[in-house]
Amino acid sequence: MSEECTHDCSTCSANCGDRAEPQSFLKPHNAAARVGKVYGVVSGKGGVGKSMVTSQLAVLARRRALDVGVLDADITGPSIPKAFGVHTRAMGDDHGILPAVTEGGIQLMSVNLLLDDETDPVLWRGPVIGGVVTQFWTDVIWDVDCLFVDMPPGTGDVALSVFQSLPLDGVIIVASPQELVSMVVEKAVKMAEMMNVPIVGVVENMSYLLCPDCGKKIPLFGESRTQAAAEAHGLPLLARMPIDPQLAALADEGRIEDFEGDWLKPVLDAIL
Repeated sequence: MSEECTHDCSTCSANCGDRAEPQSFLKPHNAAARVGKVYGVVSGKGGVGKSMVTSQLAVLARRRALDVGVLDADITGPSIPKAFGVHTRAMGDDHGILPAVTEGGIQLMSVNLLLDDETDPVLWRGPVIGGVVTQFWTDVIWDVDCLFVDMPPGTGDVALSVFQSLPLDGVIIVASPQELVSMVVEKAVKMAEMMNVPIVGVVENMSYLLCPDCGKKIPLFGESRTQAAAEAHGLPLLARMPIDPQLAALADEGRIEDFEGDWLKPVLDAIL
């Protein structure tokens, strides 16, 4: 060992006998919590519908009599509470923070449940946001069989915090049918591979619009390239979600649990 050793092997290139193995950054959940499986819903870019996919997966899982939670990790653009019609403030006790609960019994935690006004912008820098997401795991008293994490877009600080801090059992990659889908999928795939997190499969959102008169599927974004992008990485394309005005309206009204669509059933089958 060098006489100037700082005992921080991450900053040292010396190959000495005291070099420590890389330490895990995984955080334990709240001691009073019960958490089964944890799945992240991710994408290489924003605007592809991660929150919609997360919400629908939670609703479908709840309909199978599972205890379900949604951790809204999109701190600067939270939308989960609004989709479920939850506008209360999160409460807590001596053991930690209690998640809000929807009418259907789904547990939620989002930064919107901590703000004085849910329309206030979150003007925080990356490390602070990452710390809040970690606290949603370590401080919240979850009681769930399955926890879905609605990830922020891209591969920045917050996504890294989730991958490093939470024991993810897998991720679902969400994409749209546009030309740049291959790049979007590849970014998400590479991040998951670098963090050694299994990939459940790919979901294509906004795949088509169903004509209300003739029932024909109209591909608004042209020919889909998601199948090819998924196959290029050896991943299954598990589901294609259409653009559905009724689903959008229910989300805007905070009634996402009333929607009856089951396009994501193959995804839930794959993770359960």
